[in-house]
Amino acid sequence: MRYDLAGRLVIGIASSALFDLTDCDAVFRERGEDAYRAYQEAHLDDALPKGVAFPFVRRLLSLNDLSDPSDPLVEVIILSRNDPDTGMRVMRSVTAHGLRISRAVFQQGRPSHRFMPALNMSLLLSANGADVREAVAAGLPAGHVLDTARVDDESDPGLRIAFDFDGVLAGDSAERIYQSVGLDEFRAHEVRNATTPHDPGPLSGFLAGINRIQRREEEQCRKVLAYQPRLRVSLVTARDAPTHERAVRSLKQWGLRVNDAFFLGGIDKSAVMSALDPHIFFDDQLSHLDGTAPATPSVHVPFGVVNTSRSSSVSGPGG
Repeated sequence: MRYDLAGRLVIGIASSALFDLTDCDAVFRERGEDAYRAYQEAHLDDALPKGVAFPFVRRLLSLNDLSDPSDPLVEVIILSRNDPDTGMRVMRSVTAHGLRISRAVFQQGRPSHRFMPALNMSLLLSANGADVREAVAAGLPAGHVLDTARVDDESDPGLRIAFDFDGVLAGDSAERIYQSVGLDEFRAHEVRNATTPHDPGPLSGFLAGINRIQRREEEQCRKVLAYQPRLRVSLVTARDAPTHERAVRSLKQWGLRVNDAFFLGGIDKSAVMSALDPHIFFDDQLSHLDGTAPATPSVHVPFGVVNTSRSSSVSGPGG
């Protein structure tokens, strides 16, 4: 029977982001591929520990209770560098942890991002930075999941997602202006063009999928008065007034929305993240994520001018 992915929120997840592969990777690096295969075979029934993106994926999949089981809103597909044999442990771990993931792509030693368009994916998450950079260079929406010390509160049923604006939800045209002519001209340019929407950025399609689920939650609220929405989306950006207006107008003209907006004007994002406590945060600037990642599951989107060698150390105001 044909299964259509159109209209669903489809996420690709590498096993390195979903699970903690520290021990497996150590065997591969120190003892080679044959030892790695033997190790995975010997531990086939040992569930892999949860990784950084596990809480996000678990919560995202839980939103499928808003739809008929045969027609889920969310589809998560494993994209793995394992071959099918060694990938068996990944899929058994998925089952052991109770995740409703049944689809996977295993490509021995190769990244699988080129299959993202065919699978209607609006996001790929991986702990392999090189794979993510390759995907982004190919024009695909991907993020590098960074290590965190955060311990998930599994009793919390919500899913809180936070996004940076420039280079994440929007393109990096304004950031390029800042990098080339400075802060004052950046601000003047954004004021002059306040009514002209930015080009959508790499994760705008992912937000569109999240918004579709939020609308389904609104429908549920109308049907069941006691229902409490679980999804909440926040914009956390280094923009401030008056440059905030173009960001707000751009989202509206794209048909996208957020529940909260923080226009911080250069204030350290890590303090805000500690209070906001999102389950995942997307930003294009490592200078911001160095502060957030220890306590907040953080994802680097290596897109745009701030991720070139020339300007990677320069933190822009649009971040």
